[in-house]
Amino acid sequence: MNASIDDELWSAIGDPMRRRILDLLLAGSAGTSTSLSEQLPVSRQAVAKHLGVLDEAGLVHGTPRGRERHYEIDQAQFARALAQLAAVTEAWDGRLARIKRIAEAIQQQAT
Repeated sequence: MNASIDDELWSAIGDPMRRRILDLLLAGSAGTSTSLSEQLPVSRQAVAKHLGVLDEAGLVHGTPRGRERHYEIDQAQFARALAQLAAVTEAWDGRLARIKRIAEAIQQQAT
């Protein structure tokens, strides 16, 4: 597997609530902790903490507007995550193909 896999990035994405927040941001293009919390079963403070983790991982960036921050997906970091996911998929596809060949060889030897 590729050594450039970013553990902080995938740790941030690994949380189900953060994935829901990312889904909402992808669907609506921007949001605040208040507007996002209205669509989720958690408090505004919890959403703000999740947004902080996503911001630290570079997946979103917040722009201050008045008393709130408006968050948007960081397109470059999201593209980087997709590229890393493609690399992991490719590596696992290769591993699974090898396992299949081994299993088929074992099956042929048994018959």
